[in-house]
Amino acid sequence: MELLVLARFGQGAGEALSLPAAMSLIALLFPEPAARSKALSAWASVASVGLVLGFLLSGVITQLFSWRWIFLINIPLVSLVLVAVLLLVKKDGTSDRAPINLPAALLFTAAPLLLIFGVIELGEDEPRLSLPLGSLLAAAACAAAFVAVERRTPRPLVPLTFFRNRVRMVANGATVLLSAALSTSFFLLTMHLQGERDLSPIEAGLSFLPLAAGLILASTLVPRLIERIGITGAAVLGMVLAALGIGCFTLLPSDDSLVTSVFPGMILLACGMATGLVALQNAALHAVTEADAGVASGVQRCADQLGGASGIAVYVSIGFSPHLSGGWDPFTVAYGLAAVGLIAAVIAFLALSPRRRLAAPQEPQG
Repeated sequence: MELLVLARFGQGAGEALSLPAAMSLIALLFPEPAARSKALSAWASVASVGLVLGFLLSGVITQLFSWRWIFLINIPLVSLVLVAVLLLVKKDGTSDRAPINLPAALLFTAAPLLLIFGVIELGEDEPRLSLPLGSLLAAAACAAAFVAVERRTPRPLVPLTFFRNRVRMVANGATVLLSAALSTSFFLLTMHLQGERDLSPIEAGLSFLPLAAGLILASTLVPRLIERIGITGAAVLGMVLAALGIGCFTLLPSDDSLVTSVFPGMILLACGMATGLVALQNAALHAVTEADAGVASGVQRCADQLGGASGIAVYVSIGFSPHLSGGWDPFTVAYGLAAVGLIAAVIAFLALSPRRRLAAPQEPQG
């Protein structure tokens, strides 16, 4: 288990370096909002294809070979990507090599970890209240210390002026809640298919095909949708569709046909995921320049990953905790929390987003 946890830390560090860099490349290569929207949609489509392969291959590899091969198969795939990057992506020009603000990075990492740990400990059968409460207080202290350190340092990890852009702030906050709901849904669906319905790994993987197909199709339509209803409308529509899909999952029986019980919610979730994430990515890169494209991309990816990890930890822990769930079905509670989070994100997005600045991106004239 120790080796597995360390390896996952390595995976997280690699993703933290690579994905923001890729997203900032999109922001810089496509400065026009309309072109950037199409580029982000293409990126989402490629990610959806990866999701399709992941669902299919994970079940096949686990059942026919071993779960260890799920990790091993990534080595040649990543090697191909590395070669492609070296051949196709031009090197950046010389830049100012600023030292890493290590205290701020450690505080920013510790705050959400302590928060999640505290919630998980509260969900234990007989929690020692001193441990979770101490963890929650420590999380608040780390967050406050992070702000204090960032104010004083000449080289902040994330300049506090970055957070003055309300569009980006609302987009990143909504991304946290949307990613939390999505990761919770995928986790619980896997448990439902293999635990409640006793499907094999291959059968469970194939059961996700409607979701994957809906993701790919919806991703290709998002740019046109954003042109018609704007970024705010697309983001709200995506989160509403995802909430409706999760609402369907709260009523899942364990014996009905997959076509009538699981697939409708999957399709709604897929359409909401594609529409919502692409629209929120556009909003998170609002008005970025070459100077802050990397920061904006890093914050957006951090919000996405933090939301995904905290969603499973918080929603599932509360749902499956006997004294926190109030005796309700654990799946229903976890799905319900995810849906409530999305509704809160929609309300906040509508209330706080400056609508004029989140209008549909236009193609440049002339």
